[in-house]
Amino acid sequence: MGVEDKTLQILGIQNPKDYTPENLPHRLRGNCPNLSSEGLRVEAFTTTNTDKTVWVLHVPKHSPRLPVYAHSSKWQRIGDSLTEMTKEREQAILSEPMDLSYDWSAQVVEEATLEDLNPEAIAFARKKYGERFQNAVEVARWDDVTFLNKAYLTKQGKITRTAILLLGKPESKHFIEPAFPLITWVLRDASNMELGYEHFHLPFLLASDKLYAKIRNLKYVYLQDNTLFPTEVDMYDPFLIRETLHNCIAHQDYELGRRINVVEFPNELIFTNSGSFIPGTVEQVIERDSPPDRYRNPFLATAMTNLNMIEIRGGGIRKMFDIQKRRFFPMPDYDFSEPETVKVKIYGKIIDENYTKLLIHRADLDLKTVILLDWVQKGKSNLLTEKQISGLKLEKLIEGRKPHFFVSAKIAQLTDEKVRYTRNRAFDKQYYMDMIEMFLKQHDSATRKEVNDLILDKLPEFLDAHQREIKVHNLLREMVKNGRIENAGTKRKPKWVSIILD
Repeated sequence: MGVEDKTLQILGIQNPKDYTPENLPHRLRGNCPNLSSEGLRVEAFTTTNTDKTVWVLHVPKHSPRLPVYAHSSKWQRIGDSLTEMTKEREQAILSEPMDLSYDWSAQVVEEATLEDLNPEAIAFARKKYGERFQNAVEVARWDDVTFLNKAYLTKQGKITRTAILLLGKPESKHFIEPAFPLITWVLRDASNMELGYEHFHLPFLLASDKLYAKIRNLKYVYLQDNTLFPTEVDMYDPFLIRETLHNCIAHQDYELGRRINVVEFPNELIFTNSGSFIPGTVEQVIERDSPPDRYRNPFLATAMTNLNMIEIRGGGIRKMFDIQKRRFFPMPDYDFSEPETVKVKIYGKIIDENYTKLLIHRADLDLKTVILLDWVQKGKSNLLTEKQISGLKLEKLIEGRKPHFFVSAKIAQLTDEKVRYTRNRAFDKQYYMDMIEMFLKQHDSATRKEVNDLILDKLPEFLDAHQREIKVHNLLREMVKNGRIENAGTKRKPKWVSIILD
């Protein structure tokens, strides 16, 4: 975008409206439901000789058997032309081969035996399986082969890659190469300096608890309205850590040969695993609140469900968002901007007290609305559509000028944030004009600098310096037009005086 067709002459982005390289991929996904989010991104380049900006869109290959829709229609390229998709092209796409039978995690490792599995991990797996199905007594009577088969860890007594991942001894990792079965925990300070790290090897069933023990889940204290007694909660709900880490294990693309990373900052955790986010978008997962159509590692996912590690019913991610909502904390952030990578950020502290107090007083807000308000508190208002903005304003949840939104007067009164609201809202013009007239009555005259000193710091915070100057200029011009003041100086050095008789 920003270059001429065919000649590629650099013209620069002409009229981006409210689109940015950050929000454009999200907007595209909203209008193109079958467009993969994996690797979909926009790079901005500014030329050194003309200072013109060009956007380069990285568009992933379409998913098998899924024509790409744009605004409810199917499209295709024929040469340089964009046309509605022909029946022949659509039929070719719908007939594309899909090998859904292959599951990396279900493959048998012929050379491996029970001796390559960790006895402690097998015992722990029995315990978790018994808790999951409430049949601990019966499970205790099974031999190892029977148990592993029933738990979907082995196939007819043969060791699978899933069994190696969850129960294997550290030295068994060579059986599943080039997979790199490693979870790395890194501790960093607020300036991103590394303070420590630890690697967690096979078996992953035991590694997750060991990693959880490393995370500093301190107490977080905040005051609710109308009480002198503080609310004390853990920085991180244990379910969030468990679900996010186990999702990384279950949905990792092990054929890419990369590790799972967990980075701990003073007030947030960042989990990273390799592979695309198969469901598409988090919003779709939350709205649908049902299991996805397919998993990357279905055999592994089934085994982890049997061991009570993940929820295959599909409600795990929504439950994470619901938990943060009930705790009045920021929502988790899912980042798919890096190719073949899923990054999840879990917040361990409050970002904006307005948002938190709003959730305390408005328990009736649904999760979709809370997610939109979470975008606002994180400075992501550019992700909001016009329809979403209108809805939030209609409910009087936000005010301000796009993209600078803040809590409304109604919410400000509820949350005792009247001072912040007042600093962000625009007063009536009469308020500023009265201030100028009062100053003139007290001091007879005012220079432009004196008017600026009087007014500028009282204008809304979302206005930049140039917008504030224009605002003051327009106020003075209107007061002159209405016969309230006049310039007794020169155009370059104005001296404003009042001409209203007492």
